[in-house]
Amino acid sequence: MRFLVDECLPPRMAELLRAAGHDCAHVYELGFGGQPDEQVMALADRDNRILVSADTDFGELLANAPVLAPSVILLRRADKRARSLAAVILANLEQVADDLAAGALIVISDTRIRVRRLPMKQSD
Repeated sequence: MRFLVDECLPPRMAELLRAAGHDCAHVYELGFGGQPDEQVMALADRDNRILVSADTDFGELLANAPVLAPSVILLRRADKRARSLAAVILANLEQVADDLAAGALIVISDTRIRVRRLPMKQSD
C-alpha cells in the first residue's frame, strides 16, 4: 500500500512501513512539514496515498466534505512509539484493506477499530 505519514507522527514510522514492503513517505521527506492540513490531505489524494495521522482534524475535514479520498488512518493510541504504531497498522491492515481501497476513515484506538466509509457527508 501507499502511505503518507503526517508530521505529528515520528519519521521512523515511514521507515518501518517501507521495511515491511509498503510505499511510504513522511511529510518531512516531501518538504510538507508545517503545511496546513488541507494541503497535506490534497498531497495524499494527489499521490494516491493513505494518510496516517494522530491529528483528529483530518477526521473533521473528511466529515465536512463530500469526498471519497484520501483514506485516513487515525491513530488514537496511548503508546506513541514508532515501532508500536507501525506494528498496529501492519497487524490490522488486512482487516481494513477493502475499506481503505474504497475510501474510509479508520480510527485505531487501544481497544477497538472503527471504520467510516467515505463520503461521510453527502454532497448538496
